[in-house]
Amino acid sequence: MWILLRLSAPATLKPTTTLCCHASSSLSKRKERLLRSIEVTGGDPLAVRRLLCKFSGSSSKALQLEAFHHLLSSHQWAVALPMYKIISEAPWYKWNGKLIASLIGLLEKYEQREEALSLLGSETIKKLGPRDLATFYCNLIDSYSEHGLKNQVLETYSSLKKLPYRSGDALAYKSIINGFSLMNLPHHANEMLDEMMASGFKASPFEFRSLILAYGRCGFFPEMEKTLELMENLGYSIDTVTANTILSSYGSFMEYSKMVSWLKKMASLNVDFSIRTYNSVVNSCPTILSIVQQPQTVPLSINELLELLNLSTPKELFVIQEFLSSVIQLGSVNWASEEWRLDLHGMHTGAAYVILLQWFEEMKERLYDGTVIPLEVSVVTGTGKHSSVRGESTVKKLVSEMMFQMGSPLKVDRLNVGRFVARGKAVKTWLS
Repeated sequence: MWILLRLSAPATLKPTTTLCCHASSSLSKRKERLLRSIEVTGGDPLAVRRLLCKFSGSSSKALQLEAFHHLLSSHQWAVALPMYKIISEAPWYKWNGKLIASLIGLLEKYEQREEALSLLGSETIKKLGPRDLATFYCNLIDSYSEHGLKNQVLETYSSLKKLPYRSGDALAYKSIINGFSLMNLPHHANEMLDEMMASGFKASPFEFRSLILAYGRCGFFPEMEKTLELMENLGYSIDTVTANTILSSYGSFMEYSKMVSWLKKMASLNVDFSIRTYNSVVNSCPTILSIVQQPQTVPLSINELLELLNLSTPKELFVIQEFLSSVIQLGSVNWASEEWRLDLHGMHTGAAYVILLQWFEEMKERLYDGTVIPLEVSVVTGTGKHSSVRGESTVKKLVSEMMFQMGSPLKVDRLNVGRFVARGKAVKTWLS
């Protein structure tokens, strides 16, 4: 359920800002009460400030900062601004360039230019030395880029280049390349990368990853692959982060043949899979994402799933087959002699489904090979604390239904409702 809060902007702020508070967010109860109280005020600026003062006076530093970050991430500038002013007056507060840059970027996005310039002109910023000021400008570029504010990015980049700081040019290039990449302007970012290297500065993997990600998001695959080749030629190896970026890019555009080739390359280079790898692959398969919406009718074995894909979407089948040939390098699987455990934390529902089926197959193979069964077998799903609907884990719901349909001995742990557990002997009998 969404609760819409409308606050009347203070006299100096022109538009009225709509505030959104998701009832299922991960905010603590105290912060949830704060947002509900703000709703009751009807947007009166003085009443809002009184509530914020009361909240800050009775809350820890960590709680105040967490609430402020929530306001920033949900674009609630009309409340974030007075809260920042209250926090900045607290005795524990130390100036934080990244924090204030995030607020300035948000204000600029909602055309609160006067307030943004007021923060930029603060005495603290005026007194910063060249090095600290350069770091602050980099934070500003990041913030502006996240909000798609190209003009502000260029203005700040120009100011950064003028600083009498020895490493300022290198920082400026890194920031502008990342900024253009965040704004999905990869051709602009590539021009700056070329200029950076022509000026004698060495580009790091960070710049290449930023550019690769931007090209991939825009579907410019020849340019993405050319950038990757340049990165490798300069001696930088392909790590899991870079590999996942490319895999996710291909998946977003359902380039299945490219995904298969890339999975093969990851295997040949011994690039470790991560949770993002699993999610990227399965999220590219609409058929699987569709069937997990109805847990009561999902295929209950790998063979059944592959048969379904073969009949409906063979292109997805090829990707999943290649994926399954490598997936047992799972870092979330534990094969200890006391317990066999599969941890599905962080996995999207589709990925959790495929991995669970593959895990059952792996257990069968181990039992067939004569591996001694452990005392306990468990599947960890979590309770949905970080789910889009708090307390309603779609992964847990799927696993629960699958365990029921399969007649599995794995049941919800009485001491941990985010875990399914069974005695090893019971699992062995069931799998046999």
